[in-house]
Amino acid sequence: MSAARDQVITDLRERISSIQGEGVKKAGCLPFGVDEIDEILPGGGLAYGALHEFAGGGSGTVDGAAAALFVAGIAARTKGPVVWCLTRPDLFFPALAQVGLHPDRVIFVESDREEDVLANMEEGLSFGGLGAVVGELVRLPMVSSRRLHLAAERTGTMALAVRRWRRQSEASDFGQPTASTTRWRVSVMPSDELPVPGVGRPRWFLELMRVKAGECAEFLVRACDDKGRLDLSSGSADGSYSSSRSFYSA
Repeated sequence: MSAARDQVITDLRERISSIQGEGVKKAGCLPFGVDEIDEILPGGGLAYGALHEFAGGGSGTVDGAAAALFVAGIAARTKGPVVWCLTRPDLFFPALAQVGLHPDRVIFVESDREEDVLANMEEGLSFGGLGAVVGELVRLPMVSSRRLHLAAERTGTMALAVRRWRRQSEASDFGQPTASTTRWRVSVMPSDELPVPGVGRPRWFLELMRVKAGECAEFLVRACDDKGRLDLSSGSADGSYSSSRSFYSA
C-alpha cells in the first residue's frame, strides 16, 4: 500500500511540474544575461506572469535601497510602462535612471496603507499591457500573494514585491510562506577596486532563497548598469569568493 501511495504522489508531482513548466513557456522569461544565474532558473530567466519577492540583506536602508535598485534594473529590461506602488515617496529618481529605469516609463501610485498598495498592484496586474508592477510592502500575507500571483498569471505581467522594513522586528516576516515564484535577498558588498583612487562599480551579494522547480543559489555580482544588466563578479575584495549554489528550506 505504501509503494502504491508513493507512486501516486510521484505522479502528481510530475503532473504539477509539467503544468508549471507549461505556464513558464506560455508567459516567457526575462533572462539576466548571466549564464550562471539563468541556467538555474526554470525557463532560463525570471518568469513573466508570476510574483517575485525581494528584500535587503539587513534591516538598514543601504541593503533595502540595493534591493529596490535590483528590482528597478529588472523592470527596466521589460517592455511597456511600469507601475510602482508605494506608501513612502522617498525614491531617488536619478538612482532609478542610473540602473536603466527612466521616470518617463514609470507610473507612481502612492497610498496611505499597505492594503491599498496590494489592491493597486492587483489592479495594475489585471489591467495587462504593462512591463511590470512593483509594490513596496512590509508584509505579504499568503492570501494576498496568491491573489497577486494569479492576477500576474492571467495577463503575463511580472509582479515584483519589494519588502521594506521600518524596524528590525519586521524583517522576520520575510521568511513566512508566500506564493512568490522566486525570493531574493540583496546585500551591499565592497565596490570593485580601481587602479586609481576612487569608487568602483557597486557590487551586491544575491541570495536566491526560493525558486519553484529549481535550486537556490548565491552570487556575487556587479550592480545593474544603465541598461539594467548585471555582471558576475569574479571574487570579493580579497579574491576569496566565487559564486556557489546552496540549499535552503523554502
